[in-house]
Amino acid sequence: MRTPLNRVLLGLTGLVLMILGLSVLVGSFNLQQHWDFTLPHWWPYMGPHDVLLKAQDRTRYRSNGWWWPVVIAVLAVLVLGSLWWLLAQARTRRLRQIRVDSGDGQGALLRGRALESVLVSESEAYEGVEWAHAALVRRHGGPEARLVLGLAPHATPDEVVAELDTGVLARARTSAGLAALPAEARLRPVRHKPARVS
Repeated sequence: MRTPLNRVLLGLTGLVLMILGLSVLVGSFNLQQHWDFTLPHWWPYMGPHDVLLKAQDRTRYRSNGWWWPVVIAVLAVLVLGSLWWLLAQARTRRLRQIRVDSGDGQGALLRGRALESVLVSESEAYEGVEWAHAALVRRHGGPEARLVLGLAPHATPDEVVAELDTGVLARARTSAGLAALPAEARLRPVRHKPARVS
């Protein structure tokens, strides 16, 4: 759920809620009089006695049979949608454990963080890789490695990718007893600050 669209929607939702909250605070504490400033004519709350819905708005559709079922249904959809969105933020596809065949018929559990740490240290040990980050995620029922590598200016990307595939990932597949370990690697150049030569 941590996609750019999701981040934009979260940002917009937060912005709308913040504006609504500030407008209520400004009106309820009567800040425009205390701090001597004027509010635009469209501002929803001008003073501490303003309400969200006036009596006429609250009672306009009460006599219609469809009013309360629609209100309850809309509120229920909003609550359920908000709960789903909240739970989706907490859910992660990151793998916590991988079952390894130990040969005795019972197997063993390998912590995902341990394998991520090995991927990072082995990637950083390769010439031309200055830093690395790794994450194991669940994809199509099996693990997938996602790596971000910071390359030194003298590094050759195709050599780094080849070594990553034949060295680092191959050893990870073998040690974890995995038939396959697909990987996505992002290579980023490392920019150093220019040094003054005297």
